[in-house]
Amino acid sequence: MNAYSNAIETFDLTRQFGSFTAVDKVNFYVPKGEIFGLLGPNGAGKTTTIRMLCGIIKPSSGNASVLGFDIRKDSEEIKKNIGYMSQKFSLYNDLKAIENLQFYAAIYGVEKSERNRRIQDLIDQSGLRGVEYELTSSLSGAWRQRLALACAIAHKPPMLFLDEATAGVDPLSRREFWDLIYEMASEGTSIVATTHYMDEAEYCNTIGMMYQAEMIALASPDRLKDEMPGVLVQISCDKPLQAEEIADQFPGVIDAALHGIRLHVTLKNEDKITALTNTLQAAGILVEDVETILPSLEDVFINMVESRLKEKPQNSLEVN
Repeated sequence: MNAYSNAIETFDLTRQFGSFTAVDKVNFYVPKGEIFGLLGPNGAGKTTTIRMLCGIIKPSSGNASVLGFDIRKDSEEIKKNIGYMSQKFSLYNDLKAIENLQFYAAIYGVEKSERNRRIQDLIDQSGLRGVEYELTSSLSGAWRQRLALACAIAHKPPMLFLDEATAGVDPLSRREFWDLIYEMASEGTSIVATTHYMDEAEYCNTIGMMYQAEMIALASPDRLKDEMPGVLVQISCDKPLQAEEIADQFPGVIDAALHGIRLHVTLKNEDKITALTNTLQAAGILVEDVETILPSLEDVFINMVESRLKEKPQNSLEVN
């Protein structure tokens, strides 16, 4: 194995498809044993970034290293030393869970003498004990997800890529899945996870927020929230859609967005809260409650995207 200081380092990583830029000069690094989250909507460039790092496609310009290997020159070495799991990870439905594990252990080159013990360890680590002899087709989505993760790490890779791996899984199962990921990171595995679930991003040591092919923010979840400009106010009222339209045009409002039936408004300062409330009431809106709240990652992301849209027009074409 190569000597390396960071599990991943990227240098102006760029990928174009014809005239369209899917990933545009992305720079970040992932220290050993940390969880790095690529956060953004569908079409932001997350999956294309992952594919380049996994050695599946080459960058159009720029470069990156994974576990000390150059993604342009050493793609085969990278593939041998990483685990990869996506929403569409290929499990064989006509095999039992343990047979899938046996198959992937063999494919990933786990020594025959170690294979059975490794499979039993994976069953325990992934919480599959009791369902290991069930047909894969009969397993629930949550159990299949655990099995897919176990298959992806059969060879004990030092680097794991999770590409929207929890999409379509219920919140409780997603939480349990991330408990497994935390355990792996604590044992030294470096992890890159792409997601559009804001709550999942909270589990990451560092977050890279992507939008329209660019990295628009890079920091820890807490730092991103602490550095969000302005004051965030949550407004409960009887006409939230109308309130949002009015707030968008109100002087001193940085951003206004609906969160369910409540309105989140980012103001330049607290002095504007009373004036905004009075304006909403004057428009015939019943304001039931106004409170200053701490921003969530969703608030941070929406705020950054709105700022980005004001700087330049949105691309008309997007790819993953």
